[in-house]
Amino acid sequence: MTSLGLSVVPANTVGWDDLQLVFGASGPASRCQCQRCKLAPKESFGGFPTEERAFRLRQQTDCGHRRSGTTSGLVAFEDKDPVGWCAVEPRSEYAGLLRVFRVPWEGREEDRADPTVWAVTCLLTRKGFRKSGVSRALAVAAVDFARERGARALEAYPITTTDVITEELHVGTVPTFAAAGLAIVSRPSPRRVVMRIDY
Repeated sequence: MTSLGLSVVPANTVGWDDLQLVFGASGPASRCQCQRCKLAPKESFGGFPTEERAFRLRQQTDCGHRRSGTTSGLVAFEDKDPVGWCAVEPRSEYAGLLRVFRVPWEGREEDRADPTVWAVTCLLTRKGFRKSGVSRALAVAAVDFARERGARALEAYPITTTDVITEELHVGTVPTFAAAGLAIVSRPSPRRVVMRIDY
């Protein structure tokens, strides 16, 4: 999909080096490698090195394998520059989200194993390209991406304020997801909401 002068494509259709340019060589994103919500039982975030996190992300995205059709996210480009990342896949694929985090579940009765409910757990814009519509383009693309792959709903868990440190913005903001058609369905904490679109 193309929006606001940006193109957004499945991560498996781009090279691994392009995705790593988005994550950067230092800082929270480069260390996380989008693994915080993917923790397996008995794993702690600090319990495995960045190299292992990157290895897992490479497997999850299947970067560079255009014909595979399976991937865990989207990459935004401005012309030929990779500028953004969106983690989007069935909510049931986020083992840590299902097991540890309370935000998606507080005050709601949800089947955590339902593969037809998808989730966006990360929106990341590359340094130097922020505040240019990248996150909104990724959120809009995620709605279409999930729908086209059989999702019956898509959720996100953004923060409610922009007065935060940069790494907190990786979950996105309410206006970003509202612009993509998601609506608030619960407020599990003063700083986080659950937003959702049903197809």
